[in-house]
Amino acid sequence: MADPIRVMVVDDSAVVRQVVSEVLARAPGIEVLGAAADPLFALDRMNRSWPDVITLDVEMPRMDGITFLKKIMAERPTPVVVCSTLTGKGSETAMQALAAGAVSIITKPTLGLKSFLHDAADDLVAAVRGAARANLRALGRVGAYRAAGSPPVVPAAEATPAGAMAETTDRLIAIGTSTGGTQALEAVLARLPRTTPGIVVVQHMPEKFTALFAQRLNQLCAVEVLEAADGQRVIPGRVLIAPGGRHLAVRRSGAHYIVDVRDGPPVNRHKPSVDVLFRSVARCAGRNALGVIMTGMGDDGARGLKEMRDAGARTVAQDEASCVVFGMPKEAIRLDAAERILPLERIPDALVAGR
Repeated sequence: MADPIRVMVVDDSAVVRQVVSEVLARAPGIEVLGAAADPLFALDRMNRSWPDVITLDVEMPRMDGITFLKKIMAERPTPVVVCSTLTGKGSETAMQALAAGAVSIITKPTLGLKSFLHDAADDLVAAVRGAARANLRALGRVGAYRAAGSPPVVPAAEATPAGAMAETTDRLIAIGTSTGGTQALEAVLARLPRTTPGIVVVQHMPEKFTALFAQRLNQLCAVEVLEAADGQRVIPGRVLIAPGGRHLAVRRSGAHYIVDVRDGPPVNRHKPSVDVLFRSVARCAGRNALGVIMTGMGDDGARGLKEMRDAGARTVAQDEASCVVFGMPKEAIRLDAAERILPLERIPDALVAGR
């Protein structure tokens, strides 16, 4: 039998520590090393027995979660799952944690905490299992690539004024990603010029976090990045990110692509689902589309990417070495859905070239 995944729970709420510890301890193959009320207590425990995964609150006394996370990633990189409230402050801090190297987010409400955590047990266990498989070397590479701050792959002098961006909508790019995707998307989108074809994105992320994520990217990128709203047009130079808790699909309206943002049951346990997006793009764009599946746990998007390729679209999967979690791209490759397999560093060029 494989060694169990050893987890340290760090949260200033006694209820959260109790329930998270109980949920994880019941899961096969997971061992809770301990629970600590703040990072200083946690470090003392961890120095005696280092965990494989840390679940971390980001708003704590004595040392905040971001400072602790940065210390861990600098001194002894360890996969971290952020446990954050859905409050504005909690969401914003959790986004900072993702930027600092956390692998994923689990949300917790301010009310009904105990019952919610029991209801979300499967998601919590899945997040910990995914984090345990995270390729921290790839996460470090992504961080270095983001920090390098390369200019857009097309020189700025060639960029078209923003007012001209709505002239053509024939080409369309669809991207799907999950665990590790927030860092990978930032690394890719920050290198795109405003002449890039319109992009639609599903990043598995809880409700309320996608708006903050889009705002962050919009400040860093030459392209316009927005949380998608129902009925918006997909135009060159614009990136639309699916809202957390809603599916995103694309349809054709005359010469234009329009997004549908809608409710519905989860697909592959996710809402938004990459498969929902990719299948809609296969139907409405066919050979005019490029599909890219990037780092993430599970298989969401693999079958949708295959439908895109069968419809004549160009398709790309991120390679294993540069993925934080090589789940979604691996499944797409297994299904022969990916025409090309590229490292993260080469994906911006593929998006600009359209292949």
